[in-house]
Order: sequence, then structure tokens, then C-alpha cells
Amino acid sequence: MNDKEKLLCDGAELMDIALTEFQIQQLLSYHSLISKWNKVYNLSAIRDPLESIKKHFLDSLSIISFIKDELLLDVGSGAGLPGIVIAIMKPKTKVFVIDSVGKKCRFMQTAKTELSLTNLTVINSRVEDFVPKETFPQITSRAFADTNETINKTQHLVSSDGRYLLMKGDNINEDDINNINIKIHSLKVPFVSDNRSLLEINI
Repeated sequence: MNDKEKLLCDGAELMDIALTEFQIQQLLSYHSLISKWNKVYNLSAIRDPLESIKKHFLDSLSIISFIKDELLLDVGSGAGLPGIVIAIMKPKTKVFVIDSVGKKCRFMQTAKTELSLTNLTVINSRVEDFVPKETFPQITSRAFADTNETINKTQHLVSSDGRYLLMKGDNINEDDINNINIKIHSLKVPFVSDNRSLLEINI
């Protein structure tokens, strides 16, 4: 077991997440793809492989227990975080990832193909211009916009009884989240000292 695999498995175990051998290999293959593409395209500012496991992969895994086996949209996915991690971990969940940047969508499409993620759909569009065939009961976002802007730009995409799962860091207090039916969950991401929270907003 190399350092990346040990860190991934140890972190998952500390969050009470049971990774199958297949999921471990899928996650590490995805990690390798990010590292490879990052040499040419600026997918992530984090270049150190172990820091990437901590701040991207364990961070994305920290919300898995909140994800239901139903249609999901990940807004502003970038390199596919947390959307592709969710698709790997929740094969029964149909995951749509959307980003306006073409190179990032090309990368996510490559990851979909190479990892055979049949439950993943990649959308290259501005989120406000996206018109899906059906609305989404759950919408995630990791680094898209502040809470009000995210809701304003995606309110045509969320189901009438849907919910948002918005990942936030130290900037949570900067968000104007008054008058919203919201639960704030404190996330403990192993080996990451930054404050992490999940805003669960029911529509």
C-alpha cells in the first residue's frame, strides 16, 4: 500500500466510510488523472499528491453520508469534485456535473470514459442557461458561489421538494443565509485543519 492509498483509506475509516477495493482503485485512478492533466491544464492549485488526497478527496468523501440514491446535480464541478467522487461512491445515483469551462468538462468526460462511470453525465454550460429534462432533488456545490447566488442561479433546476448540500469552509459566516430553511452540519475532515461545514437547505 503506497502513501496515497494509505492516506485515503485511513481518512475514510476515520469518517466511518467503508471503501471497497474497487472504489479505492477508482478513486486512486481518478486522482492520477487529475495529477496528469494538472501538468497541462490548471485544474487545481493543489499540486502535492498527498495534499490533494486530503483537501480534495477526503473533503469530498465527508458529505457521502448525506447523499441519497436519487438524481443529483453538482454545480461548478471544476475537476469533478465532489461530483465524480460521489459517482464513484454511489453507483445507483445518477450524477450530473456542470461547468462552464470547456477544458474542465473535457477532463471530466475523460474521467467518465476511463473510469467507466455510466452513472455520470457531463454538462458544459453556464448553470443559469442549463435546461434539463427533469429537475434535481439534490444539488451539491463545493466552490461555486455564495449561498444566495447559488440558489438564485439554480432555482429553476431544483425539484419542488429538493434540497441543496453546499460545502463551505471558513467563509460560512460571510454568506447571507437569513430567511432560509437551513441546517449547518460541521464536517470533520481527517488530516485537514481548515473548518469545513455543509449547509443543508430544504426547498
